Amino acid sequence: MRRVVLILFIVAGCSMINWIKPRIPPPHKVRGGVKFQFYAPSAKFVTLAGDFNGWGGTAMGRYDPNIDRMYDDGTHGDAKAGDGIWTIIKPLRPGVYQYKFVVDGINWYTDPNNPETIQSGGYTNSVVRVR
Repeated sequence: MRRVVLILFIVAGCSMINWIKPRIPPPHKVRGGVKFQFYAPSAKFVTLAGDFNGWGGTAMGRYDPNIDRMYDDGTHGDAKAGDGIWTIIKPLRPGVYQYKFVVDGINWYTDPNNPETIQSGGYTNSVVRVR
């Protein structure tokens, strides 16, 4: 009986590992701009879209996956390659900006690490304030 209970606890503990997500800070100033990070471990690519870049080209009528591409390869401000945390350091002037993360060119997400959002045009967007 004790073995069964022990095995159940081990299995339950192992299954919870997928629920544990790394703690990621909201966008913050670093050398070179503002550091944005998004956890998407199964993504092929992630981009940053916002009012500072024409919403990744969609404001001009076409999404461009090369605009503000984020990195999970240990470069461009990314701390560790392959950890599922996508990173970009974006030069921004002081101001208030709206943004979202675009995963694989299809799914648009607000920033789960930044509680500040705004409703705009029927959509909820994340907000970053640069001083």
